[in-house]
Amino acid sequence: MPELPEVHALAAGLSVRMSGHRIDRCRLASFSALKTVEPALDELVGRTVAGVERRGKLVCVDTGSLWLVARLARGGWIRWYDRLPTTAVRPGRGPIALRVGTDDGGGFDVTEMGTEKRLALWVARGLDQVRPLVGLGVDPLGTDFTAERLGELLAATRATVKTALTDQSVIAGIGNAYSDEALHRARLSPYKVAGTLTAPEVARLHRAVVEVLTEAVDRGSSVDMSDLKGDKKRWMAVHGRTGEPCPVCGDTVRQVSFATRSQQYCPTCQTGGRVLADRRMSRLLR
Repeated sequence: MPELPEVHALAAGLSVRMSGHRIDRCRLASFSALKTVEPALDELVGRTVAGVERRGKLVCVDTGSLWLVARLARGGWIRWYDRLPTTAVRPGRGPIALRVGTDDGGGFDVTEMGTEKRLALWVARGLDQVRPLVGLGVDPLGTDFTAERLGELLAATRATVKTALTDQSVIAGIGNAYSDEALHRARLSPYKVAGTLTAPEVARLHRAVVEVLTEAVDRGSSVDMSDLKGDKKRWMAVHGRTGEPCPVCGDTVRQVSFATRSQQYCPTCQTGGRVLADRRMSRLLR
C-alpha cells in the first residue's frame, strides 16, 4: 500500500503536471469506489486544478470549489500519462477505477490491482466532508509531531507500538512498511506495548520515524512517478527482506505473518535475539 512518502511524491508530481490546467474528462470505471453522490463526479469537468496535496495517505486534488480525494488502499496506484490513452474505460473490466484528463492532453488513471477492492474516491466541496480526513491523527512530518507529543499518544493506548504507529487516527501516513523500518531503526520490538515505552525509547522512536520518512520523501522527490513503486523496496532495511541479512548486525531478517499481511524485523536488533512465533495469538516478547 502506498504510504506517506509515495503519496507525497504522487501528489507533488500531479501538482506540477496539473496545476493551472482544466479537467476536461472524468470516466468512472469502478462504481463501488466512488463514495459520494453529490456533488457529482462530472462537476469536476471544466474546473481548473489549483494544486494537489497529501493528507495522511490520501491524495487530494483541489479545483478551487471542489475536491477529488483518493485513498489508494493496498493495491491502488496513480499512473500519469503525458498523452492520455484514447481507449475507452470500461466499467468492471481491468484495474482502472477512474480516468481523469486535462486540457493539454495529459491525465491519470487511478488503478487497483488484486481482489480486495478497497480503493475509495470522494468528490467534496470541502475536505471536512471526507470522513477519513476528519479523523486523521498528527502528521509525522509536521512541526507538531514532537517526541513529547508522540509520548502522549503512545501513553494513551494499550495497543502494541506497531499497531499504534499504523493507526491513522493516531499518526497519519505510516503503514506496514515504514513502521517496520522505524521500529528496526529504533531497535524496538513491534510487540512492545506502546504505553510502556520509556522516555529514551520514545525519543529514539520519534527520531527513527522522522528520519525514515524524511529520507524516503527526499528520495521520492528525485524519482519519476512511474518508478516510485520499484524504488521503494530498494531502500528498505527489513521490510520485504525476509531471509536476508540485517544490514546493521547481519542476523537473518524474520517475518510474522497474518491473514492478509506480514511484518519483518531483526531478532538481534529488536527482540533481544528472540524469534517471534509466526502466528497472531502467540505469546510474544514485550
